[in-house]
Amino acid sequence: MTAAATVRSLHRYPVKSMLGETVEEAVLGAAGVVGDRGYAVVDAEDGAVASAKHPRKWARLLDLRAAYLEEPRDGEALPPVAITFPDGGTRRSDDPAVDEAISAHVGRPVRLTSKAPERPVFEEQWPDIDGLAPREFITGTTSSHTDGEPVSTLQLAALAPAGSFVDLAVLHVLTTATLRALSAAAPDSSFDPRRYRPNVLLDVPETSFAEDEWVGSGLDIGGAGITIRMSTMRCVMTTLAQGELPEDRDTLRTIARTNRRTIEGMGTWACAGVYADISRPGTVRRGDPAEVRPAAPGD
Repeated sequence: MTAAATVRSLHRYPVKSMLGETVEEAVLGAAGVVGDRGYAVVDAEDGAVASAKHPRKWARLLDLRAAYLEEPRDGEALPPVAITFPDGGTRRSDDPAVDEAISAHVGRPVRLTSKAPERPVFEEQWPDIDGLAPREFITGTTSSHTDGEPVSTLQLAALAPAGSFVDLAVLHVLTTATLRALSAAAPDSSFDPRRYRPNVLLDVPETSFAEDEWVGSGLDIGGAGITIRMSTMRCVMTTLAQGELPEDRDTLRTIARTNRRTIEGMGTWACAGVYADISRPGTVRRGDPAEVRPAAPGD
């Protein structure tokens, strides 16, 4: 088990499935990085939360970049965000015309909100990649098909506080060791960390899937403490084009081929990175040390 690491970068995504911000410091509260996925786009027709995990509907959200106009504070109302469109124009989240602008870009009627629906769901498309996810899970949750591939309707934020827009858990941690392991397995693909949308990217010296060995352990990171809960299951969203990164399904095939992990009660999945809970709120800064420790009682 790797004993120590260093914070390479910190990331916050003000609007779910849009490009986000790289920050010098992040406050970790009980619900994760303060301001992370504070807003989301909701389909005006069916009320589902928009996620680029269903690319046919929502991949164009990755054309948009969101940034807070002032720093969000834990326990306070969220400040507005500025959304930058591909032509360089911006709209504020409190602009009455922002829903119309986003709807025009994605081609569907939507609304931007900071309040989660009472029973939030999102859709996930399953590409035809061996070993990606348990077949029985996909079959049991399929609600439709797109381009011949199954699409599941799933509960949002199943392991997070009510009202959150995260997919599953409050914090996502990834290491440079995992990125190097994937690059070594498929040198013709680009395993850029932006594909995986971590909150915390840790610099770890070796080439391995280091963070998978931390599941069940604690991690002291800067002024905060976290508990590593499970490996992060990967999805089609990691393959999509964004910025100068091209679409590349081989990146996901490589994960499914090289790092399948069994998650207790959930089966075996293609994984890269880990999900975590916050055991001790605090501030984390770029360059801070991170040290793995046995999970303490109550973590």
